[in-house]
Amino acid sequence: MLSTPERKQEPVWLVIVRLLRWHKPEGRLILMIPALWAVFLAASGKPPLPLVGVIVLGTLATSAAGCVVNDLWDRDIDPQVERTRDRPLASRALSIKVGIVVGIVALACAAVLAYYLNPLSFWLSVAAVPVILLYPGAKRVFPVPQLVLSIAWGFGVLISWSAVTHNLSQPTWILWGATVLWTLGFDTVYALSDKEDDRRIGINSSALFFGDYAPTAIGIFLAGTVLLLAWLGIAIALHFPFWIGLALATIGWTWQSLRLRKKDIPNSAYGEMFRQNVWIGFILLAGMIIGSL
Repeated sequence: MLSTPERKQEPVWLVIVRLLRWHKPEGRLILMIPALWAVFLAASGKPPLPLVGVIVLGTLATSAAGCVVNDLWDRDIDPQVERTRDRPLASRALSIKVGIVVGIVALACAAVLAYYLNPLSFWLSVAAVPVILLYPGAKRVFPVPQLVLSIAWGFGVLISWSAVTHNLSQPTWILWGATVLWTLGFDTVYALSDKEDDRRIGINSSALFFGDYAPTAIGIFLAGTVLLLAWLGIAIALHFPFWIGLALATIGWTWQSLRLRKKDIPNSAYGEMFRQNVWIGFILLAGMIIGSL
């Protein structure tokens, strides 16, 4: 009598990698980008390499903690959403206890790295923690939870800039505003892929809040990002390479905004546009670095 071979169980370490989303690097990179914008601009393109290392590792640790916290909040919601039903806590591949331990370790790593920073940057890191912990709950009570996420993203700018200058100046806040608007733009694009599931479950999102006007709202957010980055370029006298990067970013964002206005966009297109923003972010970073020298 033939027997069906048992399915090989996934190693725990690999399940934890999926919990931290390290198998999807674009989400980690897109958090890192504004922090790198800030540290290179604040240091006129030449930040200390150890500080860059701390920023990179800090964003990875913070992002990991954020993913775990999000999945702990949503462990009973994620199974009802096509895109998230296979996440480790949603599928019960990992226990809540393991998830909590992994989250604490990630936060502890971020805390150790924060001790390298000056007092202002350290306390800004502390101030970011409640926003990270409460963001997943925002979608249950706040109509535009992506704004909370955008503010969390903005802390990367404040922490990184102040880590170089020991203060927050007007250019810092201009870059912060650009980061908040950019995040609102690309995360609303991302939310469009879950719109129907979110409506069915009763979860808030910017895609549902703006409804049919979501493409217009995204276009406004991205246009605002361009204007603020242009203001920043003038304020700190960035050179020609920055403006080339900004022009390329503007072309990319314009193309995305026009594409979103088309009818019958496949759901996969939203994920593609999200990933394109990673490349746009790095193009801007290259322009900022070269344009600062």
